[in-house]
Amino acid sequence: MSSDWNLQGELILNCNCDVFCPCVVSLGRHAPTQGYCHGWAGVEIRAGRHGATDLSGLNVGLLLDIPGKMANGNWTTALYVDERASPAATEALTSIFSGAAGGTTGLFKLLVSTFLGVKRAPIRFERDGKVRRFTIDKVLNGAIEPIAGQRAGEDVVITNTEYWMGPDVTVSRSLKSKLRDFGRVWDLSGRSAEIVAIDWRGP
Repeated sequence: MSSDWNLQGELILNCNCDVFCPCVVSLGRHAPTQGYCHGWAGVEIRAGRHGATDLSGLNVGLLLDIPGKMANGNWTTALYVDERASPAATEALTSIFSGAAGGTTGLFKLLVSTFLGVKRAPIRFERDGKVRRFTIDKVLNGAIEPIAGQRAGEDVVITNTEYWMGPDVTVSRSLKSKLRDFGRVWDLSGRSAEIVAIDWRGP
């Protein structure tokens, strides 16, 4: 029987779509604006647990390579786990982000055809005002910023969606975004990004 798990925190995602990615509202039924998706996600776990294993304070990264509509599957992914994670926490996060643990992220088990593996690395999730900076040592250097709305001081937010990551999505764009790993060399600077508060659980 799978262990109960939960993660609360923030997710940022940057892909090669023009601003803004149509997959959020179409739930993956609309093709990415370039016809395919090259992207990465960063997760800051403010509080979390898998069974008896504490996951609070850790960061996680994902590489995402999707050949067409997200809902059609055939995804290729890789997982990056904070080097501060214990062996038990690394195993737990691998189970969660591979979909094996079920629950919110269980769809990965259905959509991912190729899993490139897990790497432990120094991962930093930092804030500078509204800018989020996410770095994976020797792999990724990314920074994203919310898009300002008409009302002073307020960002553009899409609310009440059925997006599996979270119902409220802050529309953003990347200021810089360079990823190099697993034979992929991507520059997603200036492309679509999003910020989502997460409250995931399973199984």
